[in-house]
Amino acid sequence: MSEPGSVDSREAKRRAFWQEAGWNGAQEMPLANDASFRCYFRLKHSDGRVAVVMDAPPENEDIRPFMSVASILSGFGYSAPHLLASNETDGFLLLEDLGDTTYTRALAAGENEFALYSLAADLLADLAKRGLDGVTGHIPAYSDKKLLEEVMLFIDWYLRPGVGLRIDDAARESFADAWRLCLPAARSAPEVFVLRDYHVDNMILLPDRSGIAACGLLDFQDAVIGPASYDLVSLLQDSRRDISEDVIESTMQRYFTAMPEIVDRQAFLSSYRVLGAQRQLKVFGIFARQTVLYGNHGYLVHMPRLWRLTLQNLSDEALAPVREWIEKHVPESHRVTPPPGGCAT
Repeated sequence: MSEPGSVDSREAKRRAFWQEAGWNGAQEMPLANDASFRCYFRLKHSDGRVAVVMDAPPENEDIRPFMSVASILSGFGYSAPHLLASNETDGFLLLEDLGDTTYTRALAAGENEFALYSLAADLLADLAKRGLDGVTGHIPAYSDKKLLEEVMLFIDWYLRPGVGLRIDDAARESFADAWRLCLPAARSAPEVFVLRDYHVDNMILLPDRSGIAACGLLDFQDAVIGPASYDLVSLLQDSRRDISEDVIESTMQRYFTAMPEIVDRQAFLSSYRVLGAQRQLKVFGIFARQTVLYGNHGYLVHMPRLWRLTLQNLSDEALAPVREWIEKHVPESHRVTPPPGGCAT
């Protein structure tokens, strides 16, 4: 007999959920998971129907933000998965299956990179132009407090347990102070609906749909109201993929052309680089935590790219306080990939 909360008990609840939703007799197959507690499964029914089950243990995940954001995006006419059934108490969602052709897979299969990134830029410009009517009050603001909490992961997981660098509490606080000086520059971009994890692994190519609806959206439950530059950072400073300068320049130019509201491009680009540095340093911490805490070492391969992107961003004078902190406290000998499982300090 399965214990409450066991894997077998969870699986039984999940199967009961989708069977009660009218999918009895379907075959359930696991899909790739992300760096969270959520798991995904594809259902294939003998009558040809397909759907995706999100399994988000309620003690670790809250499915309500996903439901709320999906409703907003669908209302905008975007291709977010339609909600077919839900169980908020147990943390299960039954979703429209948008298929397997992520941008990552499409690019690997030879799809035109410029065209895919142009489509992604068009969607961001359209999202920005919609303003915040119907959004404010439904999703949180990306506050400076939240940005600071995230960037501290760099010390708390990458520097300390990841690469074994001794950073005392006074130095940690001076890092936060440096960021407090830099974050105002991040606010130089318009405040918009920010998807937050807008990159090739979370976009689906839907060639049977027209316009920006051809770009399917995944993993948007952490959406916030914040600077428009943030989603461009997610797209063009991808932690998991190298992107050519030609594609970056072309995509950025397409976005600016679609957004004449951005008068001061240099201020926008400073916001872009400040948030680029913030995001990369946050991701250092997230990836290091995966290896130290969960034994998931697959993200370590991306560490050199994170350092390259971080140093590029730190060349902006708006980031001088953070750059000086890095130069003082993080010697080049520790700007490295952590060993699997990290180092003891």
